[in-house]
Amino acid sequence: MSPMSKARSHTARAVMAAALTVAATPQLRGDEGMWTFDNLPVKLLKDRYGFTPKQDWIDHLRLASVRFNDGGSGAFVSKDGLVLTNHHVALGQLQKMSTPKKDYVKEGFFAKALKDEMPCPDLEVNVLVGMENVTERVLKAVDAKASDKEQNEQRKGEISRITKESTDSTGLRSDVVELYQGGEYWLYRYKKYTDMRLVMAPELQAAFYGGDPDNFTYPRFALDFAFFRVYEKGKPVKIERYLKWSKDGAADGELVFVTGHPGRTDRLDTIAQLEYARDLGLPLYLKVAAERRADFYAYSKLGVEQERRSKDRIFGIENAIKAVTGEYEGLQDSKLFGSLKAAEDALRKTVAGSKDEATKDAKGSWDKIAAATRKAGERRLQTTYRRFDATKVAGLANTIVRYVAEVAKPNDKRYEEFRDSALESLRFRLFSPAPMYPDMEEFFLRRALEDAVRELGEKDEFVRAALGGRKPEDVARELIAGTKLFDIAERKKLIEGGEKAVAESKDALIVWARRLDPVYRAQRKWYEDEIESVTVAEGKRIAKARFAVYGKSTYPDATFTLRMSYGKVAGYELGTTFVAPFTTFYGLYDRAIGHGEKPPFDLAPKIKTAQKKLNLATKVNFVTTNDIIGGNSGSPIVNAKGEYVGLVFDGNIQSLVGRYAYDDARNRTVAVHSSAIMEALRSVYGMGKLADEASGK
Repeated sequence: MSPMSKARSHTARAVMAAALTVAATPQLRGDEGMWTFDNLPVKLLKDRYGFTPKQDWIDHLRLASVRFNDGGSGAFVSKDGLVLTNHHVALGQLQKMSTPKKDYVKEGFFAKALKDEMPCPDLEVNVLVGMENVTERVLKAVDAKASDKEQNEQRKGEISRITKESTDSTGLRSDVVELYQGGEYWLYRYKKYTDMRLVMAPELQAAFYGGDPDNFTYPRFALDFAFFRVYEKGKPVKIERYLKWSKDGAADGELVFVTGHPGRTDRLDTIAQLEYARDLGLPLYLKVAAERRADFYAYSKLGVEQERRSKDRIFGIENAIKAVTGEYEGLQDSKLFGSLKAAEDALRKTVAGSKDEATKDAKGSWDKIAAATRKAGERRLQTTYRRFDATKVAGLANTIVRYVAEVAKPNDKRYEEFRDSALESLRFRLFSPAPMYPDMEEFFLRRALEDAVRELGEKDEFVRAALGGRKPEDVARELIAGTKLFDIAERKKLIEGGEKAVAESKDALIVWARRLDPVYRAQRKWYEDEIESVTVAEGKRIAKARFAVYGKSTYPDATFTLRMSYGKVAGYELGTTFVAPFTTFYGLYDRAIGHGEKPPFDLAPKIKTAQKKLNLATKVNFVTTNDIIGGNSGSPIVNAKGEYVGLVFDGNIQSLVGRYAYDDARNRTVAVHSSAIMEALRSVYGMGKLADEASGK
């Protein structure tokens, strides 16, 4: 993978500038929207596509959709717990399961029978089984006359009580989800699965064909899919709600739906918050990401084994840099930013002239958020370079120190990640058997400490606590050499021993984490009291005003919770040409030949040798108008019958601004065609039995 070229960067900016306008009201553009399942756009679907979803159809898609807790989406595709997602969603697990002798990332993984399916070290998936609106209860617990800090504490306390009650009474994972910037709160209950086993994943070169040059572009030729199976009590789980396979897959112009878990959008942020992102937040992120990328490549060059260990990190950072570059360029576009400001100005003008109780409280909210945002900017280097959890084992040490202190408190007084409702999932991650490599941990811990000294200075409180006046390389070496936290049993002993065991521990990393803990807590308290409390309280007032003016006619920002988007299979105009909606295996081989089969356009060995077996006319990838964002990776695409027709794996470069706005002309979701998955399973990988199970034969 390589950084985005200047030419492509210039093209992206030009396309965005030409394409993006946002109405000064929340009028939706085209097929815009990441809709919650309690508020699907039924009228829009009927008016635009003549389709009205029935409740059982909606429930079926919800219960067939799964969330990968380490990031991504997927769906059940058989009654025996078979789950289909992206190869790049599976990449982290593939990396953890690989060894110096067996590289599943490079070579792929193919279980021919149930006994061959490989347990994942620390993968949790969730299925949304229930939703309850708890807005009234949360808001009732907040005293509107109290300070923003007190209101924030009251809100968090009530949320902790709600989640604990739900977890205790149902045994389900229970999360309270904030929607519409605090305008609504919903209790989501999930069935949780932690016995996940890998069934099949193609080689990286087949899944990520074209590498970084093709990433966020179209046409594409990627077989970006992987299969897992869910187990319970040692046996494949029996699933009632799963997606049946379409015989022909997606067709041009067909109405299609995406169900998945988009990670984050900021479409409802204030202009002050967007200015912060444009002028400070995103440039700083890209600077740090470039530094991290350099570190990953430096480590990967130390040897063959170091290169293997680094693959998933390099993939992730390259992908993030390219995506955030698109977001940054989108906010730099004056036409886009002007239209976003016009939308805010229109709402502010309505609120300023209103005497209605539901809107007048928001009159000063935008200015208060702007002040809090400026305050956050003053400490941006501290919150960025104080990397308490710089490496995996360092993160474990800090989490253990916080864990024993937090669980000793009443549930409603804890940090939210240590509430009773979250502890089972947290312990699952803490006691993961996934490999950690001491030399790798030392290398990246040293680099993180060097960055902190360079950017914050030796007098910074974190730097003083972390280094004690010593050199980063000496501290990193002694910390990694002096810890036993690579051993699961040692981590369990500390957690089970509680505050006493942690306080008495002589483990080098635990001692270090105890020293850092006051700095972490002071920084978090400042952020929650000075920034979060203001943005939440004032955001809630703006949300209330927005509801009063426009009603609930739109969707909330993405929160890595289940959403549905609708759209159609469609190509698009680009410059003076038209981009066709589908690619085929013909195109894959042609692209390889045209590039002389030089990386990253060389064919994976199994693909190369299967040419004569394949039906080359089979559709490989396709594009739709569905509105997605990061986190939707692995989402199923279904037709109006609820049949599986494709697998989301990317967006085109015009979609990168989607964190802030949707472009209905050229914004496209990029997906693997269901026909390509079946053809590859049967003709390339010899996985006919798996193909039969997924397709229901």
